[in-house]
Amino acid sequence: MARFVDAHVHIWTDDVARYPRAAGERDYSPRRFTPADLFAHSKPAGVARIVLIQMSFYRFDNSYMLEAMRTHPGVFGGVGIVDHRGADPAREMKKLAAQGVRGFRLVGGNDFALPGIEAMWRAGAEQNLAMCMLLGPEALPALDRMCERFPRTPVVIDHFARIGADGTIRDADIRALSALARHPLVKVKASAFYALGRKQAPYTDLKPLFRRVFEDFGPRRVMWASDGPFQVENGHQYAPSLALITEQMPFLSAEDRDWVLRRTAEATFFRR
Repeated sequence: MARFVDAHVHIWTDDVARYPRAAGERDYSPRRFTPADLFAHSKPAGVARIVLIQMSFYRFDNSYMLEAMRTHPGVFGGVGIVDHRGADPAREMKKLAAQGVRGFRLVGGNDFALPGIEAMWRAGAEQNLAMCMLLGPEALPALDRMCERFPRTPVVIDHFARIGADGTIRDADIRALSALARHPLVKVKASAFYALGRKQAPYTDLKPLFRRVFEDFGPRRVMWASDGPFQVENGHQYAPSLALITEQMPFLSAEDRDWVLRRTAEATFFRR
């Protein structure tokens, strides 16, 4: 029986007439990764629900993601992108939240002081919407300070904060990530295993990183994700990413696994 939630997947279509890429954006391989393409990987693995992350080359046009959410009600959650330099990013967040979007992607960590970013964090606190952070370990101290300023804003850190993206998993980087566990509303995605450490299945070199993060944040603040379709490109497969959690972490109880593989993501992105 399907029972898992994949907390991080991108989708896009090759119908560029109806859903054009934003001007100046580069294309990605594969040419398309539609819900049907995704289900060919996720359903055999027992994944029942998926959190869609707005694809970067669509920028602030979230319409393809929203269409997928409407077409598959209850299956897809959404993390959108709004223009933090626009006239009223908080209003745009509210409009997307009305359509089921529960998180908003922010990249990097050098522009936290911009008025639009601060407006988004305030709106996140007011509307219980997560700031979904794609950043590296060097930006974690700035994120820590932002969490101090906005303690009521939910935060989700993508891909272990990219620790090990250069091939080396540094203890100092893990400590910087674990320091954010003192903020009760910060969660971490255990995801993008193909891009971290040795970058080779079965990804067992990431076990110590996962255990440290799990022990510091606890099962209710860690969620598994694949980062599809990139997890299934360049010789990687979907199932080994899931198997790292289901088969390689004997210290996890059945309840722990249920939180990491389902309930944490559901509580964050499917709560209403």
